[in-house]
Amino acid sequence: MDLSFNDLRGEIPLAITTLPALSFLNLGFNWLHGNIPQELGKLTSLQLLDLSGNMLISQVPKSCGNLTGLNGLYLGSNYLSGPIPLSLGNLNKLMHLEMSDNSLSSGIPVALLNLTELNTLNLEMNELTGSIPHEIGLLPNLSWLGLSTNQLSVPIPPSLGNLTLLSYLALDFNRLVGRIPAEADNELSGPLPRQFADNFSHLIEINLANNSLSGELPSHVCKGGNLEKFIVFMNMFTGPFPTSLKTCRSLKFLSLGRNQITGNVSSLGPYPRLVEAHLANNNFTGVLSKTWASSINLTVLYMAKNMITGRLPVEFSNLEKLEKLLINGNNLTGNIPPELSNLVNLYRLDLSQNQFSGHIPPEFGKMRNLQYLDISANKLSGSIPQELTKCIKLISLAVNHNSLSGDLPMSIGNLRSLQTVLDVSNNKLIGKLPAELGNLALLEVLNLSRNEFNGTIPPSIGNMYSLSTLDLSYNNLEGAIPTGRLFRNASIQWFLHNKDLCGNLSGLPLCSSIPTVRHHNARIHNLGLAISIPAFIAIILSVSITKNTAIAGTKDVLSVWNFDGKLAFEDITGATENFSDKYIIGSGGYGTVYKAQLQGGRLRGNLCGVLENEELAKELDWQKRVAIATDVAQAIYYLHQECNPPIIHRDITSNNILLDAAFKAYVSDFGIARILKPDSSNWSELAGTYGYIAPELSYTSVVTTKCDVYSFGVVVLEIVMGTYPMDDMQSLGSMGQYQQLAVDDMLDKRPASPTIVEKKEIATLVEMAFACLQNSPQFRPEMRDVYQKLSLNKPSSSASPSHALA
Repeated sequence: MDLSFNDLRGEIPLAITTLPALSFLNLGFNWLHGNIPQELGKLTSLQLLDLSGNMLISQVPKSCGNLTGLNGLYLGSNYLSGPIPLSLGNLNKLMHLEMSDNSLSSGIPVALLNLTELNTLNLEMNELTGSIPHEIGLLPNLSWLGLSTNQLSVPIPPSLGNLTLLSYLALDFNRLVGRIPAEADNELSGPLPRQFADNFSHLIEINLANNSLSGELPSHVCKGGNLEKFIVFMNMFTGPFPTSLKTCRSLKFLSLGRNQITGNVSSLGPYPRLVEAHLANNNFTGVLSKTWASSINLTVLYMAKNMITGRLPVEFSNLEKLEKLLINGNNLTGNIPPELSNLVNLYRLDLSQNQFSGHIPPEFGKMRNLQYLDISANKLSGSIPQELTKCIKLISLAVNHNSLSGDLPMSIGNLRSLQTVLDVSNNKLIGKLPAELGNLALLEVLNLSRNEFNGTIPPSIGNMYSLSTLDLSYNNLEGAIPTGRLFRNASIQWFLHNKDLCGNLSGLPLCSSIPTVRHHNARIHNLGLAISIPAFIAIILSVSITKNTAIAGTKDVLSVWNFDGKLAFEDITGATENFSDKYIIGSGGYGTVYKAQLQGGRLRGNLCGVLENEELAKELDWQKRVAIATDVAQAIYYLHQECNPPIIHRDITSNNILLDAAFKAYVSDFGIARILKPDSSNWSELAGTYGYIAPELSYTSVVTTKCDVYSFGVVVLEIVMGTYPMDDMQSLGSMGQYQQLAVDDMLDKRPASPTIVEKKEIATLVEMAFACLQNSPQFRPEMRDVYQKLSLNKPSSSASPSHALA
């Protein structure tokens, strides 16, 4: 009976236990709760029992020891607690025992080590204490042993060296002490034993990442020729690149970043199966040889911050699957090969901080999937080719610190996806600033400083609502500072050392030829217009009703107007001074968004600001953090499932989550929200905040609710870690490696350590975050399911949906 991956709810029915001939029972990954019935022990014909991925509580029943015909017992990802029953030692046919991600306590029963047929033993992410039994070396068929993320202590038993079939061993994030036994070959502090890899020549994966291991890497690490993944980044390894790795043709994933490993990169490879190579932040030398170009399956090549010299081989253009090429911070010379434009899948290219010369290849305009281009800090000359503005998916463009000349192309305004930064500073660019810069509505940082631009500042720049940083200093600009919204709170630093700028800004002369404009106080009120979703819709409709008659005529949208009733329309018009322009904070496809303060409201600020504040972050304890995540999930669930038609926020970030005086969360800033219409294709221009945007939006313009789900996953990890998490994921190389980190190691260290109950709640948060961060949108959960699981997890009851929106 296989009922896995359905939407089953409630408790496990006792009626199932009346099927004595049942041999296969899989109820995994549903929403089942309650206890595991003792009566399951009556199903003595069972060969497989899978209850994983539910919400089952209490202890593992002793009666499971009666199921002596079991080959597989899967109880992982539940809320089980208490000791592992000794009776499981009776399951002498058991080959797979999976009980990870629970709260199992006490020690590892020696009785389990009687299971000589055992192939897989996974007890990771529990609360097991004590030692690893010496008898574990008596399991001759064991190939997969996962004991990470527990509280196991004392030294690793040398008997692990007897497990000659072992292909996976995880002991990380415990309290193990002492040196690594030469027989065991695993990770702790100090150097690796000389015998490392001699016993386990059949190993497929070695992961020693993020430790304090030192010394040289064993030269025979790929001795058996089976190694596919070798991951040792963020340690203190020194010495030469292992000899056996130079010709390890089985290798698929290589991660050596942030060590002090030496070697000549031209002697490495070829690697016909290699998919990702992370060699950044080491002491590699030599030139990039053509041999690397024969690694035709490469998708990521990361060699930044080494001492590599020579030219970038034209043959790299043969790496058709390459998606990321990061070789910044080296001493590469010569021209940038225009043939790189053949890399049609490339979306991140970083050649910065080298010695490249010549022109920017106009052929780069063919790279229609390019999102991040950084060629700064080189010796490039010539103009910025107009063809470059055909890379319409660019999110970040940096060409600063070169010797570029000529005008800034008017077609720069075509790069409407630019969001993170446009930096052309420290060059020799001339001419007037194109008014088309104002088309870059998503751009957050614009740096045009230290060039030779002349003329006036285009007023259109003042309407770039997302812009937070502008630098026009050290040019030949003149005339009046525009009076747009952006310039009301401008810093004098933006305009220093120009020819003849004037304006109503401290440090600049007043313009005699134009009327002066009253200087606005630079302080922006933290408190947003805290309103329920009906009021939000009412504001948008009041502004855009004449433009969007189809929406205004939709009764389902207008019917939400009376949902709460706490805010009268007069309160809103009064707070915004009848929708005065000075309260505008953004414009979306369906109207304008205003920000004002209602009488009696108090906010601490946005979540990002609170997490960046050391004192407030300490005050934001784990109970509050779990509650915040649940509040946000509730708000998004309301937008997606309770509104008709559904509404996609499209910019769920820590900046757009407001916290009141009691740290209750409100989702705000619906400036780019989109109403889903069932008769529409829901295509849209790229919008949102870099780092929170779902990956599928890099190749499709179809916006779905799963885009918000992805952004929510990023925010949850940010709440748990206390900082933006995706940079760490980049250094780890893949989501899979990130998920292997212990929850304890991810936690923000500023608040008090979580209690045992809070640790479980946090583990659920992290589990849901990773579910939301699946690359494929079809595998992400609906927000309804996320909210339901978190609401069961939340320490206190949640408020009504309207309170979670602002």
